[in-house]
Amino acid sequence: MQAQQHVHIRAKWLPFGIALLFLIGFCGIAIKVWEAGAWIQAFDEHVITFVRKLEGPSMTAAMKGITHVGDSWPVVGIGAIVLVVLTLLRYRMELLFFIVVNGGSAWLNSILKQLFQRARPVGDRLVEAGGYSFPSGHSMAAFTLYGVTGYLLWKHMKHRGSRTLLAVVGTLLVVMIGLSRIYVGVHYPSDVAGAYMASGAWLCAAIGFFRLRQAYLGR
Repeated sequence: MQAQQHVHIRAKWLPFGIALLFLIGFCGIAIKVWEAGAWIQAFDEHVITFVRKLEGPSMTAAMKGITHVGDSWPVVGIGAIVLVVLTLLRYRMELLFFIVVNGGSAWLNSILKQLFQRARPVGDRLVEAGGYSFPSGHSMAAFTLYGVTGYLLWKHMKHRGSRTLLAVVGTLLVVMIGLSRIYVGVHYPSDVAGAYMASGAWLCAAIGFFRLRQAYLGR
């Protein structure tokens, strides 16, 4: 009985522990970006050099398509579909949770961009992008949208194979969108890494509070 209670308590606070790790990761990257030190420049250069080795007509076409999946309209469209489904199923708590998490992520990204005001990479770009560079808005939006959608689906999936497939597909989407932003020349790798850390911290903290709320309501 005590062992089960201990496991329950640990599981309840696990999202906050993961959020803290993401936050520490973001702070580490953010400090280096702020200082514009040699370490972060070397990291960006190494990753960009690797990505450029992948260049080719087919890869360029694929990356352009993938990067547009993270644009505003596709994100809004996917979000709208999820909202409609949650509304039809009358999952009110999940509906509010979905709205708050995605809206909060967009707000957080806007604040961080204004705080750091990092200029975008200079050079040839395959797509146009305005505003500041750090952290990547596309990467944050993708991490948050597919992360929260995956979490809500995960809760209702009982088969391990389905859960594994969901995790793999969601992770690939997020990683590929981030990689595409580097490939098309509108973000530094550290912009994408910082975005993953920031949205990961926000999403995990939000999940933690959501689970506490559900436990309090007895759901």
